Amino acid sequence: MRVLQMGPYPPPHGGVQTNLVAIRRYLQQRGVPCPVINLTRFRREERDGVYYPKTAWGVIRLLLTLDYDLIHLHVGGDLSLRHAGVMLLCSLIPGKKTLFTFHSGGYPSSEEGRRAKRGSLRGFVLRRLDGLIAVNAELVDLFRRFGVPQERIRLIRPYAVAAPEERNELPEPLKSFYCGHDPALVTVSGLEPEYDLPVQIEALGQLRRQYPRMGLAIIGGGSLEEPIRQRIAAQSYREHILLCGDLAHEVTLRAIEESALFLRTTLYDGDSISVREALHLGTPVIATDNGMRPPGVHLVPMSDAPALCRAVTMCLEHPPVRSAAAPAGEENLEAVFRFYEDLIGRAG
Repeated sequence: MRVLQMGPYPPPHGGVQTNLVAIRRYLQQRGVPCPVINLTRFRREERDGVYYPKTAWGVIRLLLTLDYDLIHLHVGGDLSLRHAGVMLLCSLIPGKKTLFTFHSGGYPSSEEGRRAKRGSLRGFVLRRLDGLIAVNAELVDLFRRFGVPQERIRLIRPYAVAAPEERNELPEPLKSFYCGHDPALVTVSGLEPEYDLPVQIEALGQLRRQYPRMGLAIIGGGSLEEPIRQRIAAQSYREHILLCGDLAHEVTLRAIEESALFLRTTLYDGDSISVREALHLGTPVIATDNGMRPPGVHLVPMSDAPALCRAVTMCLEHPPVRSAAAPAGEENLEAVFRFYEDLIGRAG
């Protein structure tokens, strides 16, 4: 078995990247060759079987020259025509199986997602694939509306990662920020409209009247970095909000583990890996109710700063018992591996 992974490869280290890296590590530990084609604008030196093509022709060249049996394509966000084109290209390569994982919570309820139908271009492309992985039940339904046979679809949740190693200390200025704030809240998200960070910034101002040493660390980058900076700078409590940018995944896990609460406010969201990571590490989670949060999350309505303040106060005044980080289960990775075996062993 030889598996080619295609999708976003860190840095930065978001949810899709976490899943891809975990799968690759699982395969390599079992002696399975697993090259990667990065499909984002981020570039690094090509080494250890990770490739960073600059053009579409570069992607095609790699698809035609690398040695593999199966292509596993990872996509987050929306299902664009560009993504459909990549999937169609992969499905046309003779002798190769193609598997697609869609990491998206917002797409099934988006305007495009609601229009999903068998006769669409996306439906045609998806039905050409040998297998599809849905990370939640809504995506299973979406694939079915595109006309994909049920036997080609498997529901496999994202991988929950292990606890950070003790030697991964917080870097400056995050370490000093945590030392100077009690409680320290943290959020991990893209600086994009759908993550509704203004409601957290507003809530912090209200909460600091009750908790004058409270601070908020925001981990992640994105297109709204400058507007978010300006919004923070306009607050009288601006020194109590730290905009961290993208951090190494191990550092992010340490920041989550050492925080008092993890916040996830969104306008739309899927089965967030960062939420599962926080729960896995034993950190209480407050998140917008999107209808698919895992058990143990404290739910709040969308864009409701007073409700967020009440939830934070409740968690701080009546803190849940913080358990030690659970051992990293590999059931999700095993399920993906079994799917690989089934697809590669499937005739024709």
